[in-house]
This record gives sequence, C-alpha cells and structure tokens, in this order.
Amino acid sequence: MKPTLIIGGGIVGLFTAYFLREAGVEVIVIDKGDMEINCSTGNAGMIVPSHIVPLAAPGMISKGISWMFSAKSPFYIHPKMDRKLLQWCLLFYRSANKNHVEKSIPFLKNLSLLSKALYQEFNEKYRDADLGLVEKGLMMLYQTPEAEKEEIEFAHLARKHGLEAEILTPSDIQKKEPNLEVKARGALLFPGDAHLSPSSLYRFLKNHLEKNGVQFQNQVTVTGFEKIGGAVNAVLTTEGRIEGANFMLCGGAWSAELAKMLGFSLPMMGGKGYSFMQENRPEILQASILTEMKVSVSPFGNEVRFGGTMEIAGTDETINMNRVKGIFESINRYYPDFQAKFPEKDHIWKGLRPCSPDGLPYIGAAPGLNNVWVGSGHSMMGISLAPGTGKILAEMHQHKTTEMQLEGFKVDRFR
Repeated sequence: MKPTLIIGGGIVGLFTAYFLREAGVEVIVIDKGDMEINCSTGNAGMIVPSHIVPLAAPGMISKGISWMFSAKSPFYIHPKMDRKLLQWCLLFYRSANKNHVEKSIPFLKNLSLLSKALYQEFNEKYRDADLGLVEKGLMMLYQTPEAEKEEIEFAHLARKHGLEAEILTPSDIQKKEPNLEVKARGALLFPGDAHLSPSSLYRFLKNHLEKNGVQFQNQVTVTGFEKIGGAVNAVLTTEGRIEGANFMLCGGAWSAELAKMLGFSLPMMGGKGYSFMQENRPEILQASILTEMKVSVSPFGNEVRFGGTMEIAGTDETINMNRVKGIFESINRYYPDFQAKFPEKDHIWKGLRPCSPDGLPYIGAAPGLNNVWVGSGHSMMGISLAPGTGKILAEMHQHKTTEMQLEGFKVDRFR
C-alpha cells in the first residue's frame, strides 16, 4: 500500500499527520526546510476562539493605506508591480466588507472551538509533553478612544455569537498585572482564549510522530507532480520521485506554487511577521494584544515573547529592522516599567504566514483531482486552527463526513 504524502512540515502538516496516523495511515512528511525553525515555532502560540473576524474586514483598506506611510506600522504591502500581488490585493478589496465578515464568523468560530477542544484533549492525553498551555484568556489592551469604541463593538459582536467577553477598567487590568504599571484606557478580556509554547508543541509532536512510524524527509524541495488522469501518482523532488496514494498540500506560504504545479489557482501571499524573546522583568502574567500597535504579548514564565506586524511580502524572508523597531517601541508605550532590551538581529524570529485574500483558510479537496487535499492559508492563526484543520483533512482522507460547515473554506472559491 502506498503512503499518503504530506507536503509541508509546519504545524498544520504535523497535526494532519497525527490524525492520519491515529487512523492507521502510513504517512511521509516532505518539507523544504530543516524542520527546526519555521513559521510554526516562533509565533505567539495563541489559541484564539475570539478571533472570529477575518483579516479582510471593513476598515482594513483605509487603515492599510495610512499604515503604508509608516516604516514601523503593523501592516504593510510592498508596492511593486507583481501580477500575483495585484490579484491578491483586488480579491482582498472585494472581500473587505460587512457581508463577508458576517458570513465568515460561523466558519472561523466553529473551527476555532473545535481546535481548542482538541488541544485540551491533546494536553490531557500527553501530560509529559510540557506544552506550556495556559488557559487564562487573552486581554486586548487599548489606549485611545477610537480603539475603545472598536473593542466594545467587538465585545457585543462576540457575545452575539456566544463567546464570553469582559470589558475591563484600568483597575481591573492592574489586578491582572500586579507586577508592573500598564498604561491603558481599558481592555477587552476573552476568558476562553489560551496560549502555549509553539516550539515545545512542535518538537513534541514531531518526536511523537517519528516514534509512531511517520517518516520525515526534510530539506527536500518539490519540483513537480506526476499525474495520471484525475489523480496524482507521485511527487517529483530534488531528491527524486516519491510515489503516494494520496497527497496533502500543507505548504504554508508556498502552497500557491505547489497548486500551480498541479494545475489550479490558490491565491496566497506570505504575510511576514517577527518576534523576539525578552527576560520577563518585571513579570508580565497575562497574554495580551497591544491593540493600537497589533503586538502580541505571550508570557512563558521567566521569558516573554513580543511579536507582530503583517508585511505582505510574497516569499521574501529578509528581516526589515524598522518593523522590529515598531514592535520594540510599543513595549514601553504600554508597559513603562518593563526592562526591554532591543534584540540582536540573530535573535529575531521571522516567519511567513500564509494569507488568503479573504482571510479564511483553504481546507478541502483540490479542484480536478480526486486524491489531493489542501490545508493552508491560516494567516496568523496557524497554531490556533491547526488541530481542527488536521482532523478535518484526515476525515476527508478517510471519506468520513464531518458535521462542521466547510463551505467558507472551499479551495476553489476564487475560480
């Protein structure tokens, strides 16, 4: 029996391998990197059922234009004449409306809640994994009247869709953060959110899969596919031809290139983000987002990770130090007592989040092919949505029906 090949060894690919292996399927994971440092290991590690509004939302166009003129802004699109970028921007513009948001919310919410439940089961099943799972919620800190208005409106929207949301005063915030001053007009707390150590999760899951028979072929680049009729028979790589019975495209920001090799379009751009670790002094206790600057704060005991920016950059992986400075300068804007030290360049993590133009992931069957499925385009929510995505892909592979509505995630929705 030929194996199922998963192309892409990020967290979505690993969770897909996990659920396939649980079903007794022979799996090979192929990745172009070394599977040590990637987009799945240095992010904020947030599990956020609260994030029910896609990136393509009303207001993002005007904000994006204003941010284009700041070298340190949270969102940036490289202005260049590139056909793929122009197509992505046009589709993003068409999607950034209230109707799209309303249609998207149930899909994102249900997938997020499924993923959180799977994380809780996973953490209970593998107590020795030391994932650093902390279920203390997520605090959205804001300093301006404009952000306050947006967050309060979002609290009402979240409650309308059955999610808990608490509006906090400055004194409420200080009870959450007793060790240092927090400069904020107020905050929105989502008690149902959580965070974990993404690198600990990734290492444990990869080691677990290896112990359970999953094969890994890293530093292997896909150069093409061999097709017979409406099915793929083999993947062609820099290390030779690898036959498979079924194929999963979980290639992150490179998924569009893989799709093109297979003969279908998958609009995608890499959204570059950065993060760095700091000694946690004075100790920050609460996972938060610094709303105006779109900076995430993930405390891990003696260390805390600050991360942010969405730099639409294709597959360019160079570090833009101005974007890093924007993250760094936001720290003392909200936490004036925090002893922040600007990171050395070789201590700055960077990663390309795979961004679809409508802010929803691609999950499902590849058009025109009867043995290929896609799991990609999760933007900043790869960790948050990975278990649910992997489980759904494994069910599709096994020809099982899922109760979840998946229409919003269709792979060919831009045809």
